[in-house]
This record gives sequence, C-alpha cells and structure tokens, in this order.
Amino acid sequence: MARFPLRNANQLRQIFPKLKFMESLPIINQIYETYKGIVEVNHGLTKRWLYSLGLSLENSILDCMENLIMAKNAPRPLKAGYLIRASGKLETSTLKLRLFLELKLANETKIFQLQAKLEEIGRMLGGWLKSVQSQ
Repeated sequence: MARFPLRNANQLRQIFPKLKFMESLPIINQIYETYKGIVEVNHGLTKRWLYSLGLSLENSILDCMENLIMAKNAPRPLKAGYLIRASGKLETSTLKLRLFLELKLANETKIFQLQAKLEEIGRMLGGWLKSVQSQ
C-alpha cells in the first residue's frame, strides 16, 4: 500500500498559492465557479436525472473549461478553433440548464443565477473570439 507523506503547515502554505494562481483569466475563473454551482444543483437531483441530464451538463461545462484553457495556452493561429469549440459547449450547457428550469428539477433562483453566469461567460468568450479573429 502506497503511503503519501503528510504535509506540514509550511508546505501547505507553499502549495496553496500555486493552486490559487490558476485563476489567471477571469473567464476561466467564471466557468470554474459555474461548475461548482452546477455540482451543487446536481447534488439534489434524483438518480434518474443525475445520471442523465446532470452529468451531461457537468461534462459540457468541463469540456468548455478545457477548451478555454487550451485556447489560453495555444499559439495565436490555433486559439480561434478552441474558442469556437468552447462557444459550442457553452451554448449546449445553456440549453441543458434551460431544461433544468422547464422540468423544474432544481431551485429556480439557483438556475437563474447559473444562467446569468453563463451569459457573462458568453460575453467574455465572444469578446475574446472577436479579438483573436481581428488580429
């Protein structure tokens, strides 16, 4: 059995800022916060909806986040492709969240808050894509 070394407080203080540094782009931070909200909403779903719509929504958001991170790190000629894929995943996520609302699967207030976050991410993504395509 593998044993992991225990970390003392000093080591943890050195590791934690590195994790916080990952919030370099506001759009990535926004999608991360949205994902956390979706996980909270999914926690209250029945098994039927959790394993269908709930996990599908989580996967769409994670794919969007992955494409945003790839765009952040890609050379300029490849950024647009990743951003377009992220935009498609974001639009799919918005429709799935709308289904949550129409099927009354979760608290309406929480769904509206998540929709507002997705709209903000969409505006940020559109601006980023526009700036990449104009250069």
